[in-house]
Amino acid sequence: MLVALMLLAAAADWAPVRWPGSDPKSIDLVKGTAVNCLLLEQKDWSADFSAKAAEAGIATLGVLRPGEPLDRLAERLTKAKLNGAVLEGNFDDAAVAPVRAGLKDSRLALVELTARVKMRFGSDAPVLGTFQGVWPGINLAEDGTAKAAPSGAPWIDTNSGFLRFVRTLSNAGIWIAYQPPKGVTTLARYLQAIGDAAMVGARWVVTFDPDFGRRLMEGESKARADWMRMADTLRFYEQHKNWTRMDSLGKLAIVQDIDSGGLMSGGILDMISVKHTPVRPVPGRLLTASKMEGANMAVNVDPSALDEQKKEILKKFTRAGGTLLTAPPGWKFPAQRADQITLDKKDIEILDQIWKEVNSMTGRHNLGARLFNVSSMLSNLVGAPTGHLMVLMLVNYSDFAVENVTAHVLGKYSKATLYEPGGEPKPAQVYENEEGTGVDIAKVGQIAALVLE
Repeated sequence: MLVALMLLAAAADWAPVRWPGSDPKSIDLVKGTAVNCLLLEQKDWSADFSAKAAEAGIATLGVLRPGEPLDRLAERLTKAKLNGAVLEGNFDDAAVAPVRAGLKDSRLALVELTARVKMRFGSDAPVLGTFQGVWPGINLAEDGTAKAAPSGAPWIDTNSGFLRFVRTLSNAGIWIAYQPPKGVTTLARYLQAIGDAAMVGARWVVTFDPDFGRRLMEGESKARADWMRMADTLRFYEQHKNWTRMDSLGKLAIVQDIDSGGLMSGGILDMISVKHTPVRPVPGRLLTASKMEGANMAVNVDPSALDEQKKEILKKFTRAGGTLLTAPPGWKFPAQRADQITLDKKDIEILDQIWKEVNSMTGRHNLGARLFNVSSMLSNLVGAPTGHLMVLMLVNYSDFAVENVTAHVLGKYSKATLYEPGGEPKPAQVYENEEGTGVDIAKVGQIAALVLE
């Protein structure tokens, strides 16, 4: 019981993986990694497996979906020695309410992976999650060429903008639990999916394609080697999660809310990120003068959603020298459907107009960091409020390494170190420039973080 309670207390820091079997011996594949939570389909609920996992300090959660019975759930979970349940999908609210109460009374965990629009941001749940997400990577046209973003760079499908916004609404652990596309998924794509969420402080529920899961359980050497690479990447982010918990250092603030595209992928946050401009979301409902500190430019996506007090905050921001861009008059985001996670074509066309204004406003300004030779990458710039430490998180969405990357950051730094999963930290060349500090990186594989001191 003590072990179970300790596992529950750490729920916000669970690093989850859907496990493709219930053989207790397969726990050996997880021991020594950063993975401390396994999700199991009902066919794999096993007291023997769960007991072996608990001995290794690993929590086990049983997955249920709409249409599957919820009666006597606490009793069924306890019998299988599971630590709790995952409700994945759009369940009826009236049916879930007694489940929440029952599992809480039984000291069992409950993670709800809902549609984005149903996430319970005001709750005290240690974990909030959704099953909806785009599969990260460079978006290719039918002829195999990369589709262009409004900025002209290759368009990268990403959940990072949505996850950045969600993290401003809750201190809970954030999970995104989309499935791999049909077919065999390469190792690089798994690493990209892990990094897409982790670089902004969220967690992808690692999910194997059926072929990989089968080969891993059968002990195939290549599958196990690929799993160890994934485990190295997960360990990298878990060891350095203090980095993504730092403040955003972007000088550009995007003021938006749930009703103005905050829960969408491919919106204004992602458009700006693809241009490699550091940006931070500021939910309109939480807008205060302190939230705007450090920003010198802002975009107000939906002015009609702000009350007079919050409008006055933005007026003071401009009077203090800040530059403010507002959305076209009379334009308002349409209500987001439960099945919708990306913008409709007409809304993208309007956002393109906003993008052109943003691009004109930002121009060649350095809003925290400017990156060069990174068309296949996204980044997240964070740091200490004192300015003595800056971390540039990098994810490469192509299947090949990128060479000769350059970063120009604001501020004077004397030391730069490149960290990558499974490798030793490497010093990077630092030099002064007009903007502050320049750093040259010889090569970036899939995942990296540049730490400046």
